[in-house]
Amino acid sequence: MSTPCYTTLTRQVEALFSGEDNLVTAMANFSALLNEHLDDINWVGFYMLQGEQLVLGPFQGKVACTRIPMGKGVCGTAAQSNTTQRIADVHAFDGHIACDAASNSEIVIPLRRDGQVIGVLDIDSPSFSRFDEADQLGLESCVKSLEKALFA
Repeated sequence: MSTPCYTTLTRQVEALFSGEDNLVTAMANFSALLNEHLDDINWVGFYMLQGEQLVLGPFQGKVACTRIPMGKGVCGTAAQSNTTQRIADVHAFDGHIACDAASNSEIVIPLRRDGQVIGVLDIDSPSFSRFDEADQLGLESCVKSLEKALFA
């Protein structure tokens, strides 16, 4: 498995979304970009905060869960805690919500506007321990570039 060059990917995000102000458009293309450049994933997309739950947004992959309560599962935990969740084995995560039984590891990164969580980027893999610290730092950088392009 090859690790993408996150510096290049971050630059692509900056170029692609510079001047874009439509959140749905940006999330759709962002998830497509990651789907194209990340190996060994089976789902990538967004869940957006609506009241006390996360609601499915633009994604690439199989049909997904449409609503996740805050604090539930990996996505709800990331949103509630405002922290990235990198899970090597989702089956060992207390309260994991299995939208796709083929997923074995997951990384979820909060999407913020003015420091407040408005949603999460969720990426699943069929491999255990797919995401490492380099992936986390690189993906967080990509998300920050998206936030900057959309909300600055």
